[in-house]
Amino acid sequence: MKWSGMKGLEEHDRPREKLVARGAAALSDVELLAVLLGTGTRGKGVLEVAGEVLRRAEGGIERMSVEDLQRVAGLGTAKACQIVAAFELGRRHLLGGRATVRESKDVLPFVEEIRDKRQEYFVCLSLNGANEVLATRVVTIGLLDSSQVHPREVFADPLADRAASVVFAHNHPSGTLRASAEDLALTERLVRAGELLGIRVLDHVIVTARGHLSLKEEGRL
Repeated sequence: MKWSGMKGLEEHDRPREKLVARGAAALSDVELLAVLLGTGTRGKGVLEVAGEVLRRAEGGIERMSVEDLQRVAGLGTAKACQIVAAFELGRRHLLGGRATVRESKDVLPFVEEIRDKRQEYFVCLSLNGANEVLATRVVTIGLLDSSQVHPREVFADPLADRAASVVFAHNHPSGTLRASAEDLALTERLVRAGELLGIRVLDHVIVTARGHLSLKEEGRL
């Protein structure tokens, strides 16, 4: 039997009521996600939609992007954004204040969702003088080359952040953990631009679903 919402459930079995009465720890993953979604769609209850999301989350729901979530039938932009925002909020608070980047592995929590993308995502992390992350932004999506990733686009936000330094990261959809000639040329160009602007480039990290490569640690920066 299917319900368009949760009217067919006993009140004590509804996720929201259950959360109020017994606490969030008493809810299953499906029920917690149903609380975030709020309502289902025509012909499909909220628990069914939540279950479908979890079935598609092979690498973990926390790694799903808005685009990934929108592929679930009946899940629009607004609800997809709610889910992504909830996980990002939890990530920030669980880290306990601003995270510090001391080595390449410290960058990985900020680029988890691009590691297995089918397109190349170029990401810039703005850091303050204590190497604390001020902001993380996707600068470009698509084939990565020096003509697409322009210094003025890369450094515009770090300048506004009053960043002391930046760390770059991008993914290799091919899964190859090797810096290409284009990767090295782009990095060199951005390092020169950063020097003119007074913003240090601390590292450029390449990530895949299997691992990561730091140009700094490889002696290429």
